[in-house]
Amino acid sequence: MPKARKEQVSLSDTPYYHCISRCVRRAFLCGEDVVSGRSFEHRRQWVEDYLLKLAGIFSIDVCAYAVMSNHTHLVLHVDQQQALSWSMDEVLQRWHSLHKGTLLAQRYLNPELRSELDAVQLQAVSDTAEIYRQRLYDLSWFMRHLNEHIAREANKEDQCTGRFWEGRFKSQALLDEAALAACMAYVDLNPIRAKIADKPETSAHTSVKIRIKQANQAKQPTALYPFVGNPRSNMPNGLPFELKDYLALVDLTGRSIRKDKCGFISASDSPILERLNIDQSSWLALTTGLEQQFGGVVGSSASMVLYKSEHNQQRLHGMGAAKRLLNSA
Repeated sequence: MPKARKEQVSLSDTPYYHCISRCVRRAFLCGEDVVSGRSFEHRRQWVEDYLLKLAGIFSIDVCAYAVMSNHTHLVLHVDQQQALSWSMDEVLQRWHSLHKGTLLAQRYLNPELRSELDAVQLQAVSDTAEIYRQRLYDLSWFMRHLNEHIAREANKEDQCTGRFWEGRFKSQALLDEAALAACMAYVDLNPIRAKIADKPETSAHTSVKIRIKQANQAKQPTALYPFVGNPRSNMPNGLPFELKDYLALVDLTGRSIRKDKCGFISASDSPILERLNIDQSSWLALTTGLEQQFGGVVGSSASMVLYKSEHNQQRLHGMGAAKRLLNSA
């Protein structure tokens, strides 16, 4: 029986999560239907555009993503502290960019009508804003907005009704830096594993393609969670790796996967692996089978044992993989 979402998402353990949504229909989310001959490639852009739009509204950052033929992969960072720092006005404005909200909240945001609200009404607006604030850093609400929007657009285009997604999205908690790095690479390399792209810079509708394009201009994409370098004191918010190291590692890993054999990654070219203490064969195993190797949480054996103890769980799927692949991380 699936665990309740609140039991799978624990911000006290980690703000990073791998989310997967799969399409229920034979007619793909994207790609070409070999039976009808219709192409749904344009839907990839729907997903990409709305995903990045939501990231600008919610207090949830996009670390990595890949839009595949019948499923999507996302690596998300939940920034609870940012949401808690927002003023009531900002919370309401963000929520109202997606929904009409309550009548009182609409009146509050209208400078000409705000002064007419009494103390009881202002308190009601404040209470409502706190509900919206919690939703704006809630992973389930983020995924609900994304998937419902795509389902409505697809149903409209297909002139039909009914379920579009297989069910609720699957999530994996990424407990440590090793799990985060492996999962991001796993997501960014999805098109290469599926043999629909030859190299990361040609992997359409992936985060790595955007990052490479911006890196060529010595920039980082503003819509994605930035790389801020190795952990240090007074570290800014962002991914705890060097961008150049990550891109080099993804490129080398992609070449190994594309050759359909266990390729060699030089340790001198992969400082992320050096810092995380992951050997080359383990890295390739992680970046080709992370979903199969792990269940709801991904991390080193020490991280998973701590998680299991704190959540009073008897067993965790993937403990063997953690010991085999990430035990030294």
